[in-house]
Amino acid sequence: MRPTLDEYFMEIATIVAKRSTCLRNQVGAVIVKDKRILSTGYNGAPRNLEHCLDIGCIRQQNNIASGTRHELCRAVHAEQNAIIQAALHGVSIENAIVYCTHQPCILCAKMLINSRIEKVVFGTVYPDKESLVFFDKAGVKVEQFTPITHEQ
Repeated sequence: MRPTLDEYFMEIATIVAKRSTCLRNQVGAVIVKDKRILSTGYNGAPRNLEHCLDIGCIRQQNNIASGTRHELCRAVHAEQNAIIQAALHGVSIENAIVYCTHQPCILCAKMLINSRIEKVVFGTVYPDKESLVFFDKAGVKVEQFTPITHEQ
């Protein structure tokens, strides 16, 4: 069966996540407008810095709970990298949709809100409820993606 657009873009986000260098969560993001991919991003260390795959995870080493103390993570988040890639290439993401393998954290939510993203579609719930509150207050639509079971 032909996938829906949500299925299609979420599958692409899942493939993008495979480039992640994070030991805890492999996250991918795809920014789309008018059915066209504008930008992608995955989570990993900043340019020219060592990856967690190579030197270990500082969050694991210090028993930092998921969804907390984001500033202590070595990685740039997938949504952040997708926004950065769009900016580097001069691509406006205003009124676009971001498809994320995971619910954005509060830091990414603030960046997406200020990027004027219209809608967020995510797969896995992330333990950061504050991001959903911010999206709601800012008028950004949010949907948790539920795959459709296609009968054969």
